[in-house]
Amino acid sequence: MDKLEAWDKELSLYAKQGEQDKAKIWQIAVGLQDVDGLKPSKYLIDTAKEHIEGIIGIDEAKRRIDEYYKFKENNNEEADKVAVRITEILSENSFNFNVLELNNIHFRLFKGIYKEAGKIRDYNFTKKEWILNDDTVIYSSYGLIKDTLEYDLEQEKKYSYKNKTLEEIVKHIARFTSNIWQVHPFCEGNTRTTAVFILKYLRTLDFKINSEVFAQNSWYFRNSLVRANYKNFAKNIFEDTSYLEKFFFNLLSDTEYELKNRYTHIDYNEKMAGEKMAEG
Repeated sequence: MDKLEAWDKELSLYAKQGEQDKAKIWQIAVGLQDVDGLKPSKYLIDTAKEHIEGIIGIDEAKRRIDEYYKFKENNNEEADKVAVRITEILSENSFNFNVLELNNIHFRLFKGIYKEAGKIRDYNFTKKEWILNDDTVIYSSYGLIKDTLEYDLEQEKKYSYKNKTLEEIVKHIARFTSNIWQVHPFCEGNTRTTAVFILKYLRTLDFKINSEVFAQNSWYFRNSLVRANYKNFAKNIFEDTSYLEKFFFNLLSDTEYELKNRYTHIDYNEKMAGEKMAEG
């Protein structure tokens, strides 16, 4: 695991004692902001600690963050607001496995932050990725977004996890998650929305989640999604889910693959054969 950031050190203490469930959700919620290079404010972490300790409820935590940014502008606003909203959503037991749920998650996360919160994009676009040397993944055509998502979800409903090995399960979940992300249904916020949707889905399957994996490796999570959906025949590069599989192995079991962002870069050519996986 990468070195813990200051906020994660504080929340990790709570995750090992007392209100563990709340602390672990906050770890995920704050850590996910790193997919877009966003960092939480000290005010958010202090608010999170009061929520974990039971001093305030999630509604009060949301109110405090909203009030805080009525009169203050800085680079932490999106991270703080989205983190507390992710915490709220992941704390709820309700979940619907459909496209409307995905849209609703995006709307709740980014209302008042993105103009098109909860709305399917109506144009095509590309994104330069540093791990691809500024090349891009090809996302779904906007006219096919709804049909593609419905197809992916329908295929997942037909899949049986019964009697599957952990390796089979991880490979399947990695590919399913990759497919949902590749559609990129929204203008912004796709990775965080996909992560919340998948986490809630995995909980319906009764998987135990290692919160530290998202807290410390959410940028790797995004980069591994990029590699799972990128191919360049001229350079002999093809879609590779192995990075994402390592992430999910760590997330769903006691394995400890080293999740370094540099490993996901298309020019990384150091021999990986010597990489060791430590059993926890």
